[in-house]
Amino acid sequence: MASIRDLKKDINYVLGDIIEAVYVVEASGNKDNSKEANAVIDSAIETFDDLIAKVNLKSVDNRQAHLKSVRAELETKANSLIEQLNKLG
Repeated sequence: MASIRDLKKDINYVLGDIIEAVYVVEASGNKDNSKEANAVIDSAIETFDDLIAKVNLKSVDNRQAHLKSVRAELETKANSLIEQLNKLG
């Protein structure tokens, strides 16, 4: 079960770091609460909720393969959020 705990931590840390980076970019650019930044933050929160729900889903046939797909989805969605973040700065 340690891998599930690690996956949840990875989801939390990766998406939390992206949200923190949005705030840093806004602070360094003297922009406050831009629509684009809020969209990235909202998307990160939605992604977090979605991925945690998938990790907690118990009614899957092959749990190990399911968790691998969740980890892969985290990577692709995080990369997409980082691309959006790079456009802010």
